[in-house]
Amino acid sequence: MDFFRLRTLRELSRRETMAAVADALGISSSAVSQQIAQLEDEVGIALVERRGRGVTLTPAGRRLVVHADRIFGIVEEAKTDIAELQNIVAGDLRIATQPSAASSFIPAAMRQLAIQHPHLDIVMTTMGPAEGVAALRAWQADIVIADDISFNPHTLEGAADTLFLCRDQLFVLLPAGHRLEDEPVIELAQLRDERWALDVASSAYSMAIRQACRDIGFEPVINGFSDSFEVVFALVEAGCSISVMPGLALRDFGGALVAKPLVPSVCRGIHAITRRGEVRNPKVAAVLEQLVKSAPRDLNRS
Repeated sequence: MDFFRLRTLRELSRRETMAAVADALGISSSAVSQQIAQLEDEVGIALVERRGRGVTLTPAGRRLVVHADRIFGIVEEAKTDIAELQNIVAGDLRIATQPSAASSFIPAAMRQLAIQHPHLDIVMTTMGPAEGVAALRAWQADIVIADDISFNPHTLEGAADTLFLCRDQLFVLLPAGHRLEDEPVIELAQLRDERWALDVASSAYSMAIRQACRDIGFEPVINGFSDSFEVVFALVEAGCSISVMPGLALRDFGGALVAKPLVPSVCRGIHAITRRGEVRNPKVAAVLEQLVKSAPRDLNRS
């Protein structure tokens, strides 16, 4: 059986539409259909069936995906063994990361790695944790940077390794001259009557903040949703809104904004996620080591 066709079927089991698989693999939807049809010819049995606009796998298709997972795992283990024997930090490595980490400590890690390992080529792509983990499973990313508010790393137990990088505190973001500007810390209840702007790059993150407000008896009035930190900053700076943002995202906020710690303190853990066993690969190990060194140790702005 053709390796790429197995990968196409494996992607289809996770993404459920030909178009989504085509985007993931960088080929056309018709090419995806051809790959699946050719794989069905090779095994002599139907592997997918159409359901409305999507497709589902037949029992034979699901069984073959289980074997494909094992095959890909064995291939990656073989690559890791060879790389470990060579003990060379070289080749391509792809990092999928949340925007806040991408704009804070990861560039510094990449710069240092370029100095130490000039034959290592790192490509960073920003994406949400769930999307990043999907890319990891599809061998489109080698390391995922995710927080434990947006994604529970424990759900990957047995399929991946996780490495704690740092703890990131959440802060209230206020416009200059706000009534709470001189408060050393701010309780969530003090924001009951404010209008909010929220970063929605991760829906789980914004949902967690809204739920925290509901838990103490109010529904935040939101007048700005954006997947861009810059837009949230602009709304706060203009006095239209307040926000709650992670410390990693506040590295370059302007002087017209004020950041105050929440009390009780709310933190999120930042983790690096890799496929099970790949920490033995010298290039993966080198990147993880540098990420630990580059990750901030203290984000307390109080």
